[in-house]
Amino acid sequence: QVQLEESGGGLVQAGGSLSLSCVASRGTIVPYYMGWFRQAPGKERECVGVINWSGGTTDYPDSVRGRFTISRDNAKNTVYLQMNSLKPEDTAVYYCAAAPTTAQSMDGRLFRHWGQGTQVTVSS
Repeated sequence: QVQLEESGGGLVQAGGSLSLSCVASRGTIVPYYMGWFRQAPGKERECVGVINWSGGTTDYPDSVRGRFTISRDNAKNTVYLQMNSLKPEDTAVYYCAAAPTTAQSMDGRLFRHWGQGTQVTVSS
């Protein structure tokens, strides 16, 4: 098993940038398929990026494609989410999660391990 901890959330103005980190405080992220998800009050959980074990394959939903970048550094046991051109609708609690390496999906039901989340607030 792996235990995940997110950090880097905060308050930013629309159009600004923010970087999130997710470190495995117990265990290792290798060889998990990793993802970042977000959930805003009254809305369904939404995947905002996934990355395979080597970092060679990523995917994003249309809502963030071109603005968000997911990456990983297995040597540091860390996954990152770089968020640019932020919009007020990006406001949410952001979670990182781990799935079996064969998942190859943005379906949150496949992700077995979750962090506690970090709040991102984008002001207008």
